[in-house]
Amino acid sequence: MVVRFSDTDAQGHLYFANYLVYADEVAGFYMEELGLGAMNPQTAPCFIFTVNINCDYLGECRAYETVSVDLGYTRLGRSSAELAFSLQEKDSGRPLARGSLTQVFTDKQSRKAISIPAHFRAAILARQPELNTEQHGQSS
Repeated sequence: MVVRFSDTDAQGHLYFANYLVYADEVAGFYMEELGLGAMNPQTAPCFIFTVNINCDYLGECRAYETVSVDLGYTRLGRSSAELAFSLQEKDSGRPLARGSLTQVFTDKQSRKAISIPAHFRAAILARQPELNTEQHGQSS
């Protein structure tokens, strides 16, 4: 993706919060690519709330640079999951940021945590078989 001028701050580099916006956008695309249907609240079987985000800024990113975002699940709990992300300058691979997002799967009416729906878990594990360990039995 190309960093838009409007995504930068007065100093001419990517506004700090937009690193998280980019990661969140890619997370949404990834969940859709997995066929989770989580982005349409009317048809989604549950809501997925992001309850924790962290980001380490590693390098300056300026307007009109092309960046890539790598993202994948690193942990599947009973009702929560963690995604790790990294942003880098696309051509050089220069690191710009890395971090993680913690998601909690919730009932649409009560907003209380529920088990990750079986088809969500299956889709994630099919794409990322390295997660298919005892982890999914954890309580969280």
